[in-house]
Amino acid sequence: MSTKIRLQRKGRKKKAFYTIVVSNSRSPRDGKFIEKIGFYNPNTKPYTISINIDKAVNWLIKGAQPTCTVKSLFLFKGIFFKKYLINGIKKKGFSNLDIKNKFKIWINKNELY
Repeated sequence: MSTKIRLQRKGRKKKAFYTIVVSNSRSPRDGKFIEKIGFYNPNTKPYTISINIDKAVNWLIKGAQPTCTVKSLFLFKGIFFKKYLINGIKKKGFSNLDIKNKFKIWINKNELY
């Protein structure tokens, strides 16, 4: 069983918003899911992205594959950078305190919304 991190469509016609879920790759788009980790609303200006970063990193470490759109949202929020820092602990390059400090610096520098 492979897991995907993907968008689940909600809302009405032409006013869609999406929840970011972890699901089995064989389940339908709006069907059964394992865990809800955030939401994305493209209707607001600026658009709204809310993701539980710790849950997302945890699922990426477990091997879940994000779809293209979710991958771009994760890059925007710095989730892949945090995963990179956590992998640095395994290689004895960073400590937990270093990860927190480097991620805070990245958030302050790159966070737009």
